[in-house]
Order: sequence, then structure tokens, then C-alpha cells
Amino acid sequence: MARVIVEAPSTSGGRRVRVDGESVGLAYGLGDLVEFLRRAGLEDLDDDALRHGAGLVEWRGGGPDVWAAPA
Repeated sequence: MARVIVEAPSTSGGRRVRVDGESVGLAYGLGDLVEFLRRAGLEDLDDDALRHGAGLVEWRGGGPDVWAAPA
């Protein structure tokens, strides 16, 4: 399984996504993340798998429901 890291929300919104150390995009929600991972060859993932897949994603600066920078 590829190592997936979702960085903390940026000050302008969105979270940088990395797969095996390579940046694959800036996600603004789980739908974006699912699409980036699909393009990276991880096609069998959906919102539920990302929310509850222990060890599948390393969430930094907040979990799967945090997409905006703190006010």
C-alpha cells in the first residue's frame, strides 16, 4: 500500500496530499482526496475507507473532517 500523507490545512485553504513522498495535489475535501488517490493507482478507496481506514492515511493537523485553516 502506498504511503499517503495529508498535510495540515494551508492558510489559503486546502491540504497538500503526498503519495510515497510525491505531491499529488491540493485537496479541499474527501472527494478531491479520493480522486488524487485514484489517479495514483489506489482505485478502491472511498470516503468511508479514508475516514475509518486505520493506518491508510497519515492525517497531519486534523482528521478527515478538517479542510480549512484555523481562524
